[in-house]
Amino acid sequence: MISARFTTVLFPLVMTFFMAGVVSLLLTVVNLGVPAGLLRLWLMNWLLAWLFAFPAAMLAIPVARRIVGWLTAPRQV
Repeated sequence: MISARFTTVLFPLVMTFFMAGVVSLLLTVVNLGVPAGLLRLWLMNWLLAWLFAFPAAMLAIPVARRIVGWLTAPRQV
């Protein structure tokens, strides 16, 4: 089992894995239809998307947390 201290990296890693997969499949089918070799094209696009999505998520998460903090009221105890 992986230590919980890696949660801040593992969560975006797993999340971007699935998001990149879904979005790359959608965009591949929208742009190309369902061509022969779709699986190969999709997997190549998925890998490329994930290589960009993970670092982008690691940079965007702190910014998103800060924005959400500004938009929400402090916790009442």
